[in-house]
Amino acid sequence: MIWSLLSQVVRLVLDLLTLHNLLDKDKDLELLVLRQQIRILERRLGKPVRPSRIEKILLTVTAVQLEERVREGRKQFNDSILLFKPATVLKWHRELVKRKWTFQRQAKGGRPRIEAEIESLIVRLARENPGLGFEKIQGELLKLGYDVSISTVRAVFARHHIPPAPERDRAHSNWRTFLNHYRTQMLTCDFFTIETVFLKTVYILFFIDVGTRRVYLAGCSQHPDSAWVTQQARQLTWQLQEQNSHKLFLIHDRDTKFTASFDTVFASEGVEVVLTPYHAPNANAFAERWIRSVRHECLDQLLILNETHLRRVLIEYGDYYNQSRPHQGLQQRAPIPFQRRSDDGPVYRRDVLGGIIHDYWRQAA
Repeated sequence: MIWSLLSQVVRLVLDLLTLHNLLDKDKDLELLVLRQQIRILERRLGKPVRPSRIEKILLTVTAVQLEERVREGRKQFNDSILLFKPATVLKWHRELVKRKWTFQRQAKGGRPRIEAEIESLIVRLARENPGLGFEKIQGELLKLGYDVSISTVRAVFARHHIPPAPERDRAHSNWRTFLNHYRTQMLTCDFFTIETVFLKTVYILFFIDVGTRRVYLAGCSQHPDSAWVTQQARQLTWQLQEQNSHKLFLIHDRDTKFTASFDTVFASEGVEVVLTPYHAPNANAFAERWIRSVRHECLDQLLILNETHLRRVLIEYGDYYNQSRPHQGLQQRAPIPFQRRSDDGPVYRRDVLGGIIHDYWRQAA
């Protein structure tokens, strides 16, 4: 304890002698260095001393100035006044010099990036047309008024991780895409029944154009024998001829009501009959879906009196279904395209089946 006290007293006397020999400017500079170090210690109390870049600059400049003044007076530099070693201060100084002579790298030159609209269009063309390569996509863009180079198209493919045409075409090939080509040449048909208010069973035969989703109501009967179904087949073929609609396939199940004469009528028109597997209603999914629609939207809301009443109801619902009802599978369009009446003006309502269904349209004022 005594030796520690004597050591501090001797160190204090030496500091007083040193201060007595220093000039006023040197004292002020030394005080500035010490105050700066005290601020660092107060701010980082209990943490490792890691001065910021600004603090390094201030300490380096003031320490260098102090060393130069001491050298001018031919006195020894007192290292004890610095919180950091002289080697550390010199290292900071070298870093500052290095930063001064280091130039930031400028951005690479080249063409500016294309507009987002054009880039999204290139991606859309690539995904919707898996067989198109860089050159053909460039040609499609030229048709649309966009002058884009092949290298730009290739760069967009790379940014969006889109493979080239051969790989993209193989990945896109599937049964759904393959069969979409033939759906415009397909017909499907089926029977379903309805019970009248007097518990009479009536059979309804209908056809659907798979490509357009258009429904052809063949007829309804309590006794659908071979002669009746054959006559309905002939009437449908005549109607298709008038519409200049040529079909290649007819899909129906193995119901015994579809007799050989029924199939012969279509075979004579060059239509191949395709039978669905046993107990597989999903194989005739379009017909099953229409049966659900007509029951839910129409027949379940009414009491059918007789066959004549049923025929009139189905005809009215069929006209609405084909001409006005939006279809999700057709992007909310109707099977028979209708002329848009107006984009403005008041909204009118038409009651279908006495108000069970409401149809809306705009009429120009």
